[in-house]
Amino acid sequence: MRCSSCLLLAVLSLLSGGCSEQTTGTGQPATGSSHQLRLATTTSTRDSGLLDELIPKFQAKYNCQVTVIAVGTGAALKLGQRGEVDVLIVHAPAAEQAFMRAGHGVTHQPFMENYFVILGPAHDPANIKDKPPTEAFQRIANRYGFASRGDDSGTHKKELGLWKALGSKPPTMNYLETGQGMANTLLIAEEKQAYVLTDRATYLRFNERLTLVPLTSPHPALKNRYSVITVAPTKNDMINQRQATQLAEFLVMSEAQKTISEYKIQNQILFSPLTPRTK
Repeated sequence: MRCSSCLLLAVLSLLSGGCSEQTTGTGQPATGSSHQLRLATTTSTRDSGLLDELIPKFQAKYNCQVTVIAVGTGAALKLGQRGEVDVLIVHAPAAEQAFMRAGHGVTHQPFMENYFVILGPAHDPANIKDKPPTEAFQRIANRYGFASRGDDSGTHKKELGLWKALGSKPPTMNYLETGQGMANTLLIAEEKQAYVLTDRATYLRFNERLTLVPLTSPHPALKNRYSVITVAPTKNDMINQRQATQLAEFLVMSEAQKTISEYKIQNQILFSPLTPRTK
C-alpha cells in the first residue's frame, strides 16, 4: 500500500501581504514569531481543502500570520490545554464542553456542520445500507472487518459513542485500530475491504482512490458539528488572544459563512454554515 502522508503533510505556499501560513502534521507548533496566530485544527478541515479558502481571506483581512497544526480533535484539545496554540477548530461536542468547563477556553462557537458516513464494500456483506447507525454497527460487530482511527480524534470519539449506544465496547474480532489520520485509515480500510466511519469531507476528497461506498443516509446520530474555541490567555503570555478572537468572529461572519456554504468537491457541498452574520 502506498503511503499518502505526502498528500497530508504538504506545506502551503507563502501568501502575499506579509502573511504566511505554515502547516505541520506532527502536533508540534511550527517555530515563528510569538505574535503569529497558532491554529490547531482537525485534519478534515485541512484535507477537505476548506482552510485553503478560509485562511487566506482571514489573513488578508487582518494582516496576520497563521500557523496551521492539523491533528485529531483530542490532540488539538491537548495543545490548547497546554497553551501551545491560540485557537482551535474541533468536532467533538462532549470533549469541547469538558474543555470549556475546565477553564481552558474563553469562547466556544459552533460554525458549520456536515455528517459522518459509514463506508463499506459495495456488496455490503453486513447489509447495513440505510440502516440507523447503531443497527449498522450491531450488524458489523464481531462478524465483519471494521477499521477504526483509534487516535482520540473527533471521528474516533463519534465511533466510540456509537459502540457505547449499543451498550458495548468496540468488538474484539475483525477490528483494526490504525492509529492514523482519516486519509490513511480510509486507504487501510480499502485494502482490507473493511467498514469504516469517516467524515464526509475527507471521503469526497479521496473517494476516487476507493471502491468502498457510502452506505448510510444522514441521521441525527451521525451529525458532525465543527466549533471554534479560543484558548484562555491565562495559560501563558504567548497566547495571542486578540487574533484568536478575530478568527473566531471571522468564521461566523457572512464572508466566511458564504465561503463555507459554496465550497464543493466533485460538485458536492461539503459543509453547512451554522451562524451567518452580516458584519
